[in-house]
Amino acid sequence: MLSNPDRAGRVVEAVHGKSTTLPDPHWEIDFATELKHRYSTESLLEMYGSYTSCEGWLNQVMRRIFWRALARSIGSALTINPGIGMRHPETFEIGDSVFIGAQSFLQGRCDGHLRIGNHVWIGPQSYFDARDLTLEDYVGWGPGAKVLGSTHTGRPIDLPIIQTDLEIRPVVIEKWADIGTNATILPGVTVGQGSIVGAGAVVTKDVPRYAVVAGIPAKVIRLRDTTDDAWESIEQSCTTRP
Repeated sequence: MLSNPDRAGRVVEAVHGKSTTLPDPHWEIDFATELKHRYSTESLLEMYGSYTSCEGWLNQVMRRIFWRALARSIGSALTINPGIGMRHPETFEIGDSVFIGAQSFLQGRCDGHLRIGNHVWIGPQSYFDARDLTLEDYVGWGPGAKVLGSTHTGRPIDLPIIQTDLEIRPVVIEKWADIGTNATILPGVTVGQGSIVGAGAVVTKDVPRYAVVAGIPAKVIRLRDTTDDAWESIEQSCTTRP
């Protein structure tokens, strides 16, 4: 059988992760500041809804202005695609050159905290239970990936589970990590620096730095650094972790 040259892979240069951050124009920042002084959070969210669904330069700029008026802090060059929903944006801290894909949802909490670092790329249809969540710099977040920051205690047993208290546990995605399409990160997990979470994986415990994990539940399948010393270190961390 003849090989099909079109099926051979190709390597192209990264775009988002190497982009230069240009400061937002002063008039955008001034406009957002004025809106924040004049209107309540509820009113700002209502007005933001007028710009959520459409493409185009004006809608993109207006979404960015409203996010700056609503959030705790917003860096420059934020890209907000259509259809993105949010709750409690006043708890959001977002860095420079962040991309948020269409139809994503960021579920904050009034006493919570969501921090997104610089040059983070978030794919479409992602879900963030952002009760206590940190995404550090240069994190890639695949389309449809989800993170849960809370779970019901299930106690006492004579109550429906949804009536029991919520336990909120912090989730941290350390810098340079990459989360695969449709992966799920469960409460209390730290994904280590430079690690890769495979598509569809369910991550139930901490991921060591520079590890590649996959499966349900996710397990270490290799290290990005495959030296013997690195393997010994990873095996020790896996066996000693509770």
